[in-house]
Amino acid sequence: MTTFQSLFLLAVFRMSRSVAAGMIAIAFPYLVLTSLHRSALVLGLLYTAAALATAGLGLVVGFLADVWGQKRALVAVGLLLPLSSLLMFTSGRLWVLFIASMVGGYSATGSLTGGGVGGAAQPVQVVTLAHLTTSENRTFIFSLFTFMGGTFAAVGALTARLFTVHDVFLAATLVSFAGIAGLGPVKFREYRGNIRHLSSKGVIGKFSLTGALNGFASGLVIPFLIPFFVIVYHVPKSQMSVYGFIAGFLGSVALLLATYLERLWGFVGTVALTRGLGAGLLILLPLTHFFIIALLIYFVTPALRVMALPVQQAAITEMVSFDEVGRALGINQVARLAASSGAISFTGYMFDIADVGLPFYAYAVVMACNIYLYFRFFRPLEDRMEA
Repeated sequence: MTTFQSLFLLAVFRMSRSVAAGMIAIAFPYLVLTSLHRSALVLGLLYTAAALATAGLGLVVGFLADVWGQKRALVAVGLLLPLSSLLMFTSGRLWVLFIASMVGGYSATGSLTGGGVGGAAQPVQVVTLAHLTTSENRTFIFSLFTFMGGTFAAVGALTARLFTVHDVFLAATLVSFAGIAGLGPVKFREYRGNIRHLSSKGVIGKFSLTGALNGFASGLVIPFLIPFFVIVYHVPKSQMSVYGFIAGFLGSVALLLATYLERLWGFVGTVALTRGLGAGLLILLPLTHFFIIALLIYFVTPALRVMALPVQQAAITEMVSFDEVGRALGINQVARLAASSGAISFTGYMFDIADVGLPFYAYAVVMACNIYLYFRFFRPLEDRMEA
């Protein structure tokens, strides 16, 4: 099988998961808040549990990709999303919701483009793409795959309006399971690492620290963008599905600029510009009293958050030893999601007592600190690589 054919089948797998993730991202908060009449605090605790579980699973899958093989690891983690949505469909009991959200990774710590649902599969997907590409085309391939994932997640968000809140989870089960069949004939380029040796631990530590701050900032705001409109503006699900589609699609299109931005500003400059601008806009969201302005901010800020994601993924694969990329991404995901879990619980409590502004202000402060660390940690490394 050629590299192109392998990339195509991996894209099918990614797109099927993205459609399911987009459907779940819209339906899940409505299921908890409106269908089951649970509080925003319960929703926050569900997101927190999912974030912690995804962190652990992502680390395990990252290690498995390096030492057990990418194909086995990808199939195993791919089965978790349809299993979780099937659990959601079969029962509305609270303990089942917790198990399902943890298995499926309903952490919502990324936009639809970033893949907040089913995030445990992210490390091994990045490793697989890194091994099928070269340093010259890697950022472009990452951008293209994330663009396709975000676009189909947006389609999934729009499709959610065609089903009842309950039936969305059955549809997500069927769609996400269908993509796993395409992995059978894919030929993976396996690089087996030494589980007892990690030569890139210094760089991995730097990525993990910045990832933890980024995760904490994300946990403060990103999982609650849709609940924000449900609670503050009382937007119905059918309408929010359209808005989610627009935000997801804009984020996907923005990803196509990643290669250009990397050439123009480099890795650190791209992260600083896009995420700094996004943080500035999010401060305005709780301050505005005009629905149209809040909606425009919602459309734009997810795109700004994920625009630098392919550049960041490419930077990790360039700065870390090739047989340690899976573990590097897994460790980074643990740091990011573990930090986000506490932030999610905090914002759930703030929303529950009707103080919706403080998490947005805290997001901007944390993101400013994170951007400073990107310049301090990675600008010297980036300069040496360019030299």
